[in-house]
Amino acid sequence: MDAPVALVTGAARGIGAAIAAELAAGGMDVAVLDVLEPTESVRAVEAAGRKGLGIVGDVTRAEDREKLLERIDRTFGRLDVLVNNAGVAPKVRADILEATEESYDRVMGINLKGPYFLTQHVANWMIRRRESCDDWMCIVNIGSMSSYTASPSRGEYCLSKAGVSMATQLWATRLADFGIGVYEIRPGIIATDMTSTVKDKYDKLIAEGLTPIRRWGQPADVAGAVAVCARGELKFSTGEIINVDGGFHVQRL
Repeated sequence: MDAPVALVTGAARGIGAAIAAELAAGGMDVAVLDVLEPTESVRAVEAAGRKGLGIVGDVTRAEDREKLLERIDRTFGRLDVLVNNAGVAPKVRADILEATEESYDRVMGINLKGPYFLTQHVANWMIRRRESCDDWMCIVNIGSMSSYTASPSRGEYCLSKAGVSMATQLWATRLADFGIGVYEIRPGIIATDMTSTVKDKYDKLIAEGLTPIRRWGQPADVAGAVAVCARGELKFSTGEIINVDGGFHVQRL
């Protein structure tokens, strides 16, 4: 139980799986949560020589969040890093003049409400642990360039990620007194299942210079940024936004 422990949500594939593998490579034991069976992610953690724990669960369900943390406590006895990665796009891209409440509730529940209350539970656990240790602990939220880039065909997604940005600021402010860092990693156009349906569109835009670095981002790019936070290399920073977007956020003339 001497090794630090990370929990990565939405880690059965894509960005979450890359984060889990990267943290394991850096010496952390890793619990992974997903609505899909995260077997491959656990294997990647174990291949790095660390202990992995795979849990099938829904971050939007309070009972699943409770069971998740109970299993982590029984298995590892500690939790040092929470990575709120679980997230979805709308099932159907619909103009905001036609978007449905069902889609809004689904996206906001998974992307914002679930992580918010998971963070609440984890933060209280970390605060209790702080009474007996001075280990580095942090929370990392996976945001999106969509938090400030308007896409009227997926308004609920943009709103959810804007909420993640504010949640980062709120938790950073509240947890600073306890020495718990809180960060937002803000990916841009990353090659995942979520973006596969718009590949041709973004291939063209990237080639035309949408981003100064003219390539797709990869899950490993995001994972590397998370690892910097998890290792405690930014201990005098909190509430920080780390853009992993090929320079998309840079205003240019």
